[in-house]
Amino acid sequence: MGRGKRGSEAALQFAFYKHLWSFYATNRARLRANYKPLIKRFLDYNDPDPNQHGEPKNPTAYLRVPQFEALEMYVFIKERLNNKPVHDIFDAWYHQKPPFQDRGAIGLELDDQGALFDSFDEKAYKQVFNRLRAASSGAPYSNFIYALTMGTGKTILMATTIFLDFLLANKFPKDKRYAHNALVFAPDKTVLESLREIQTFDRAKVVPPDYARVLDSLITFHFLEDTGTTLNVLDGSRFNVVISNTQKIILKRKSQESSPMEKLLKSGRPGYQRSRAFSEAADLYQFDDLDETELSTNQRFEKLRRLGGLAIYVDEAHHAFGNKLEKDLSRTTRSKTSLRLTIDELAIEAEKAGRPVVACYNFTGTPYAKGNIFPEVVYAYGLRDAINSAYLKKVRVLGYANTKSKTFIRDVVRDFFERHPTDARFEGLRPKLAIFASNIKELQEDLRPAVEKAVAEAGLPTTTVLVNVGDPKLTTNDDIREFNRLDTPASDKQVILLVNKGKEGWNCRSLFGVALYRKPRSTVFVLQATMRCLRAIDHPPQRTGNIYLSQENEEILDKELNQNFRVGLHQIKAAGTTSTAVEVRPVPPPVKVKIKRIKRLWQVTERTPGPGLCFDLDEIDYEKYRAVRTEQHGLTFDEAQRAHSVKTEVAGGNERRRFSRLTLTAEIARYLNRSPLEIETVLRDSREGFDALVDCVNEHNELLYDWIIPRLFQAFFEIDSYQKPKEEEILLVREPENGFYRVRADPEKVVRQMDALVASHAAKSFHLDTYCFDSKPEHRLFLELLQEGQVKQIYFTGMLTHGQSDFFIEYIDPDSHNVRTYYPDFLVETVDGEWLIVEVKRDDQIETPHVQAKAEATRLVAGASKMTYRIIAGGAVMNGKSSQVLTGPDTIFA
Repeated sequence: MGRGKRGSEAALQFAFYKHLWSFYATNRARLRANYKPLIKRFLDYNDPDPNQHGEPKNPTAYLRVPQFEALEMYVFIKERLNNKPVHDIFDAWYHQKPPFQDRGAIGLELDDQGALFDSFDEKAYKQVFNRLRAASSGAPYSNFIYALTMGTGKTILMATTIFLDFLLANKFPKDKRYAHNALVFAPDKTVLESLREIQTFDRAKVVPPDYARVLDSLITFHFLEDTGTTLNVLDGSRFNVVISNTQKIILKRKSQESSPMEKLLKSGRPGYQRSRAFSEAADLYQFDDLDETELSTNQRFEKLRRLGGLAIYVDEAHHAFGNKLEKDLSRTTRSKTSLRLTIDELAIEAEKAGRPVVACYNFTGTPYAKGNIFPEVVYAYGLRDAINSAYLKKVRVLGYANTKSKTFIRDVVRDFFERHPTDARFEGLRPKLAIFASNIKELQEDLRPAVEKAVAEAGLPTTTVLVNVGDPKLTTNDDIREFNRLDTPASDKQVILLVNKGKEGWNCRSLFGVALYRKPRSTVFVLQATMRCLRAIDHPPQRTGNIYLSQENEEILDKELNQNFRVGLHQIKAAGTTSTAVEVRPVPPPVKVKIKRIKRLWQVTERTPGPGLCFDLDEIDYEKYRAVRTEQHGLTFDEAQRAHSVKTEVAGGNERRRFSRLTLTAEIARYLNRSPLEIETVLRDSREGFDALVDCVNEHNELLYDWIIPRLFQAFFEIDSYQKPKEEEILLVREPENGFYRVRADPEKVVRQMDALVASHAAKSFHLDTYCFDSKPEHRLFLELLQEGQVKQIYFTGMLTHGQSDFFIEYIDPDSHNVRTYYPDFLVETVDGEWLIVEVKRDDQIETPHVQAKAEATRLVAGASKMTYRIIAGGAVMNGKSSQVLTGPDTIFA
């Protein structure tokens, strides 16, 4: 069973598209030899690479390398593979059927995940084949996915393939491989607007001039922009390009069955049958539902059903289907209201009418969803490659810690316009900064006032600020027109405030910066929004996009990059670093540890403080209240990259409220619900004195709530706490259902029980047969402590953090005040019988509120369990201080 489960999981990771491209690239000349002259001419006209003599086939070739390679794969599948489903193509590839008869040995090294298979044998083939076949089962058309990262030109690629198909269909009208009509789907209105480029694009850039003239006389565009717009195409006509929002075509079902009374009232009305004389206008006789919008939707569907040789193109497929894309691509689980069902129904109706759908082509920015490869990908080009090839801007990331939103906005605007002066232009366009708000209320009450103030301080008029939130009360028609013309020399807008707008399909090349302070509801929004500023402009030289994020959003971006671009993009800038999927198995017998969970009760008693109350102002660590900005280049968040980042204090610091004796007294009295006179007396008679307290709070307002008020609370109230420890015997790792857990890790940070490096000390560790470390300091600490004579046992416990282990600590999150679960990094037993809980933390994170909250909760449990908790900085480990965790202090700095 273990092998079967393992193979099934491996099938999810097998990147067939890499092997397909490798075969084509190796055999390109042979495969193109029998192409039609029209196709050869078309490909040569767009080929950006030189010929065998080193001469460019077309010095003015417009397509970029990834666009042209995707076009080549499109033609290869059409001409040599007859638009067969991907599982049939895979079957022919594996069994070396034509045109794969000359395929060499299967090179799993081409696939980052290939090592998941012990060997690519018949059993592995069946697992992959069954997954591919399940994805296309029952559909009367082939489905292909082209995954090109944003900014590489998916829209132009889509247009180019349509143009080529129409030319071929015109010359070979009986060949069913070629599209006579095209339907292009966009997920929302923003992407729909970007698809206008298919219509407005200068076709002569990708179509040879003599063919371009033919195409101009053939093609007709239908842009379904409004909900009530009908589709006016002649039944059976050819060379129509219908561009539509998905909601304007998608099938809709009645939410409930008609009542008996409704059926009775409708029983006298004439129904319709497809054989009746008026069946051609059947969409106008949907008497069960007279809603105008619904009739329009049906009308469009009926019109499309009557077009022959239809090819369907889905732009931004990743977002059209959302997080359920992979499930929706599976015909066995899809929603009955999904776009995929509409396409299926359209194809079934076309098949019945003898006009089958040519194929469905999906275009998306990544071949992955939640770490799994989509099953029908035939070509992919990743984010890292696009940056390295200068198809996108380079990246500069600025993360902000301990900053309030107003300080964040002020520094972002100041930094942006210092790097891009107001008179700077790129290709005649003013550089622009987009700032995202999490909701409209935040934009109105917080973001917009702060931005307008910061823009004024930068010497710009507030008319340079543009709002687009989708609410007609806040976004006028003029605003929408300004938004649509941002990438024109006439636009004088430079700071764009957005709420859930422009995160996809927004081709604003003059966007040089994106800022996001609040944590959004959707974590993928951070990825979508930040990538907007990377579209290339004015190349050469390669420009730089600036990404401004709060510390929380910076962490989210790191996770989303790994989840959505994990193969070859685990750390975008760090060349040569890769991660692989690793199977981790428990080592018998299971390791059990006794710890004491703590339940606490509190009793509060009021008291009256006397004179001379001491606030201990000299003990305050002022560093953590200073607003800090960290600058780094590249979308890499590992320790090595952090070491080269630049940390500076934000100029001007956080915006402060100025307190007087009177207002300070009032604020504290309101907060503690005590008499202002009583508060004033205590502050006046304090050891530091009233004025010193006022100066302290005015230096950092946060100290009022973090330091002054808590000490006053302790003075006014006596708190007695009661603890009730409960001893539990816990498992360091639970038994997995299928015999193993799967994690992703950098091979350089993986240690196995049988490795020669640790073999002589392996008996002191390994409750799992493999440890996968997140960072170099963790990896080094383990290896050094394993060889320490004072260590009896050491277990790496920070790897399984999703309920696979009972070794966790519950703590109160300082931001949300919710109960969270924390999994410490190491559990160590010394030869003296002392148990240590050890955490490795990045140097700049040790004193953050989240880490301190975890430490406080863990020390409570550790004390009750007769253990010790210690934190060591990653820099301290790299400086050779690993052994200090055995002797202390409790926090070890670099």
